[in-house]
Amino acid sequence: MNVTRFTHRYIAERPSIKDCMRRGLINYSALSREICDNEGIERFDAVLMACRRYFNRIKDQQSQERKITQLVKQAKIRLKNKITVAILEKPRDFERLYALQKQIRSERGDFNLVEGEEAVTVIFNQDYEAEIRESFKGRIKKVVGDLAQITMIFNEKIETTSGVVSFIYGLLADNEVNVREEMSCWTDLMMVIDEKDASKAMRVLSLEAVS
Repeated sequence: MNVTRFTHRYIAERPSIKDCMRRGLINYSALSREICDNEGIERFDAVLMACRRYFNRIKDQQSQERKITQLVKQAKIRLKNKITVAILEKPRDFERLYALQKQIRSERGDFNLVEGEEAVTVIFNQDYEAEIRESFKGRIKKVVGDLAQITMIFNEKIETTSGVVSFIYGLLADNEVNVREEMSCWTDLMMVIDEKDASKAMRVLSLEAVS
């Protein structure tokens, strides 16, 4: 057994331990005993050394996290309520979808299309739900309403900064906000969440929440 690799994986799979370690709140002897007891390892000193090495590794990552936090602080955040998502069977011809997209946008509505291998996801204002249902009758797999769309607009540094999306997902997950759909376009990140969580998500992603 590679004790170092096993210990590092044990910590990595437990975000609460990793977070306390990053904040300097871990008793390494107690953690090493926990790992040895839970996993039946008898090499306490080797586990203790592996824990300290892991701390040194994540300590080096803190400068990267500061860059990410600064990007999130500087991002513009926009919220749209009354959003609906429809999942459709993937058509051979997208002409009808494109025509509907053109119509809705000409009326200053929202219409975003995400293409998968076997289905397409359409994200739109709930006012158009009846029209979507009528236009794609028989091809609808699922429709979910009472949603909100959050758009975060970053500066161009996001292109060369790794871990930004993971950081944001972590913030939301820690506050029990589920991201139902996600899209990105250059410096924009768009997330669809339950409308009931919109206020909480905006607080979490605000400048104060990440300071």
